[in-house]
Order: sequence, then C-alpha cells, then structure tokens
Amino acid sequence: MDRLISCEFNMDNACVELKFLDGSMIAIDTIAVENEVADNMYQRSELDYLIYNDPIGYADLILNGNPEIYLKTVTECKPLD
Repeated sequence: MDRLISCEFNMDNACVELKFLDGSMIAIDTIAVENEVADNMYQRSELDYLIYNDPIGYADLILNGNPEIYLKTVTECKPLD
C-alpha cells in the first residue's frame, strides 16, 4: 500500500475504498467481512470502530492480517449468568 492515494469509508455502499496512484481501486465490503469473521456483537463493534476511525488500519487488517486472531485478542465476550 505504498502507492495509496486515499482510503475512506463510503456509506452509500458500505465499503472501505482504497485508491492507488496507478488508478486502481479496491473496495472492501464491510458487511460481508463482518458476516464472515465476527462471531458476536463485541467483535462487530470493534470492526465498526476501525471502519469509522481508522479505515487504513481496517484495510490493512483485512488485506494483510488475520482478522479472526485480532478480534479474539482485542475483544472479550462474557456471557450473562
């Protein structure tokens, strides 16, 4: 992503869009990602936080990282007793 021009969340299509210097573009469907990797509301909330506050970090996590391990590491789900 060293030739990245912009990265932003597009609310119209619920995608994080990355635009590169050569004119190419990647659109990450955030709803599909949440449906695939998030098991509970805490994990979905963490992904939403990244989408709105750090879209570059979100894109990096999805494209280069392991979102399942990340979500299990940063979220804690305590069942109600």
